[in-house]
Amino acid sequence: MPEEPAENISGGDAGGGTAAEFVPAEADTRAEAVVDELGQMYWQKAYGGQDAFECLVRTILSQNTSDVASQPAHDSLMDRYAGGDGDSADGDLAAALADAEQSALAETIASAGLYNQKSEMIIGAAERICESFGGADGFDEFVKDEDPDTVRKRLLDIHGVGPKTADCVLLFSGGRGGVFPVDTHVHRIGRRMGLAPADADHEDVREHLEADVPAEKCGFGNDTLQLCYTGARKTASIMAVNTS
Repeated sequence: MPEEPAENISGGDAGGGTAAEFVPAEADTRAEAVVDELGQMYWQKAYGGQDAFECLVRTILSQNTSDVASQPAHDSLMDRYAGGDGDSADGDLAAALADAEQSALAETIASAGLYNQKSEMIIGAAERICESFGGADGFDEFVKDEDPDTVRKRLLDIHGVGPKTADCVLLFSGGRGGVFPVDTHVHRIGRRMGLAPADADHEDVREHLEADVPAEKCGFGNDTLQLCYTGARKTASIMAVNTS
């Protein structure tokens, strides 16, 4: 079984989650059949447990770029603003970033691209989270314990947070079942495979996939469809299911 990429929006080995064995079952939908087919080859862990604010920052950094580009930006940001020294505020990442100088943060995350825009969004999100939850710990508790729909609505109210970013926080931090983040790749291949209508927008694709894939498989299903997009061997495996 291939290793999980070290440069990964979920955080890779350090991103939380627990090892999990995939147990296939008789599929009721085409989408579930796709997940089951590749689950036996690629399932490695169930997500959840990542710090919620760090997860939010990581996902904002990943917008409109690759994990390979955003990971160094995340690492540089954490080195500078987290951990109780340097530019950190008593070890609270949200407080440190709320107080950050925008130009310094932009320089720190330059490898992620769109660094001026992303630095403004991160500082704004940090300010909102400090105001609403008292800091990173309060936000983490909210994401993990509050009703998922309530969490999603509050996240979407933050400038720079769209549906995919909100759902990544719910999945990778909250470990919430039934959450299927849809990015450009999932949107494209989900429609091509007939898992959603050809004219479906991102939210329509998400709704179809979350309805057709059992809650406990949604996190893996998201990774599966992204794997299909990145390699011909994986795509061939899925298309075999799609045409059977």
